[in-house]
Amino acid sequence: MAKLLVVDDEVAMRRLIRMNLGDEFEIVDTGEPDHALALALEHKPDAILLDLRMPRYSGFELCQMFTSFGSTQLIPVLVISGEAGSSTKEFCRGLGVAGYFEKPVDFAALRVRLAEFLQTRRRERRSESRVKLRVPLKLIGTDVRGKEFVALTMSENIGTSSFVCATNVEMEVGSTVEVHILSGGQFAGPAHIVRTDYQNSQYPRYACRFIKKAQNWVLN
Repeated sequence: MAKLLVVDDEVAMRRLIRMNLGDEFEIVDTGEPDHALALALEHKPDAILLDLRMPRYSGFELCQMFTSFGSTQLIPVLVISGEAGSSTKEFCRGLGVAGYFEKPVDFAALRVRLAEFLQTRRRERRSESRVKLRVPLKLIGTDVRGKEFVALTMSENIGTSSFVCATNVEMEVGSTVEVHILSGGQFAGPAHIVRTDYQNSQYPRYACRFIKKAQNWVLN
């Protein structure tokens, strides 16, 4: 059974999540945000559900910690918050959050999103860790409408054979792009789009894995 870590200071919200997701997931929860990292390291959850506004510890700080710390950065973080507004959502996306659900939570949509993550993780199952590193890149390919594009972007994190970036081009999972490193105009190789987050956002986030990697990639 897949495992969720729930971090929310509201007892009623944690109880509601257990009622709605406890049949499919093993749930570890806490109302003490300063215990969250230790619980994530101990239980190694498949996903983290996180409230933004908690006493003594900001959910934004936890987001940044989870998505940048080497031992937790591969765990998708989904924010569950009473805060609406595009600016908050975009700020969370910039921190690497994989999904944003407003309270009251649409649990049917949340189930679907979690199922997508689990399927992707089983397919992807990376054997490498990524480091948070911003590298200017140029992507060349064909978008979901069959139109050729050239897009400039910046990596959010990279591995020896993969990277994550955001771009306003809508690409299809399974499609191929040519990857160029902007500094020096070096061709890094062709890459598959293996995962996408924030499909409905102005800047969807993509995980890309090289098919055949050139020796001049940033990490070797």
